[in-house]
Amino acid sequence: MKPALNKDTQLCISLAARPSNIGTRFHNYLYDELGLDFIYKAFTTTDITAAIGGVRALGIRGCSVSMPFKEDVIALVDEMDASATAIRSVNTIVNDHGVLKASNTDYLAIAELIAEHGIDPGTPLLLRGSGGMAKAVGAAFRDAGFSSGTIIARNEASGRRLADELGYRWLPDPGTETAPLIVNVTPIGMSGGAESESLSYPLGTVDAATTVFDVVALPAETPLILAARAAGKRVVTGAEVIALQAAHQFELYTGVRPTPEQVLAASVFSRQ
Repeated sequence: MKPALNKDTQLCISLAARPSNIGTRFHNYLYDELGLDFIYKAFTTTDITAAIGGVRALGIRGCSVSMPFKEDVIALVDEMDASATAIRSVNTIVNDHGVLKASNTDYLAIAELIAEHGIDPGTPLLLRGSGGMAKAVGAAFRDAGFSSGTIIARNEASGRRLADELGYRWLPDPGTETAPLIVNVTPIGMSGGAESESLSYPLGTVDAATTVFDVVALPAETPLILAARAAGKRVVTGAEVIALQAAHQFELYTGVRPTPEQVLAASVFSRQ
């Protein structure tokens, strides 16, 4: 059991346009489990410059950054590690005595999952999405040696830009495209259910794939993942992504790496 709230309790926060309880429940569960004198709270803001100034001025230990702030905070931090520099996107800030150090644990989590699931870098992939998270996911695949890829994005400007950065090609929609590895990095599927309009890829594309990776964390069993399981495909879920990236954040904030069993328990608790 962690110590009672006191003047020395260290605060970690998240900043997002639409705060959720996932990170709050995940981190606070582990603080209790490991007896750490920390507390975690989710916030939103309309003034990201003032918010990051507050992180520095108030000695807030850690700050998770979600859309739409992942690129805006770059100018507001003091140091960027390789994971953030590689994609010019930040999702984690650590305050070391007033020095703000930025990382991207989404990138780290994807890289870890690629290795953990033994996905062959020679596998061609389709990646749907072109936002900040898609940059992290795409860069992790590229840096792991995946040289044959297609970015699928309705927004031509951001889609082509990401494709050019990664050395991939761009398409506006999946159409009849197939690949052994398909990855969804869009909100499609967040509503749950099994309706075909909630699928980020057509069923024909799912049937032709060998591995299906959906970054959507809620629900963990998205329509895409349900369809992939029904077709007997190897799946990687958004729940795995969010748990691993949060575990990396937790370690950066506290200096303590939770065990895989503790991460799993915290992940399950965070989705209740």
